[in-house]
Amino acid sequence: MKTDQFRGPVLSLFRIVMGLLFVCHGVATIFGVLGGNRGTGQALAFGTWPGWWAAAIQLVFGTLVIVGLLTRVSALLCSGSMAYAYFVVHAPQGLFPILNGGEAAAMFCWSFFLIVIFGPGAWALDTLIHRMRHQETETYAPAPAQAQA
Repeated sequence: MKTDQFRGPVLSLFRIVMGLLFVCHGVATIFGVLGGNRGTGQALAFGTWPGWWAAAIQLVFGTLVIVGLLTRVSALLCSGSMAYAYFVVHAPQGLFPILNGGEAAAMFCWSFFLIVIFGPGAWALDTLIHRMRHQETETYAPAPAQAQA
């Protein structure tokens, strides 16, 4: 079985699911829906450091990851924010993620890092834009120079 044909669509599905899960965390924290901030049913106060700003990153850059626009940069910011969350919030409570409650932060960090490395997949605006730009350069052909007599 040739698995290369599934690479682009599977990367896209992975990217979309990870982005959607990430956006859900941001929406819950900022708007107090989907269980609210940390399951309290409440929104976090505007500008609260670091939670509200992390949620803003989750919402904005998670959305960009979902649609596949500026995907690698957005995924890098998502990955970095989760690395920060893990080392600043969770790691002081214990070394292992299972002991310090940092499983989600660690998994989001590494998942988004994979998106940075492998790209957005076939179903992404970045891919569409790349194809359109590449097609324009192929179709453009300057007129041949005419010999002067």
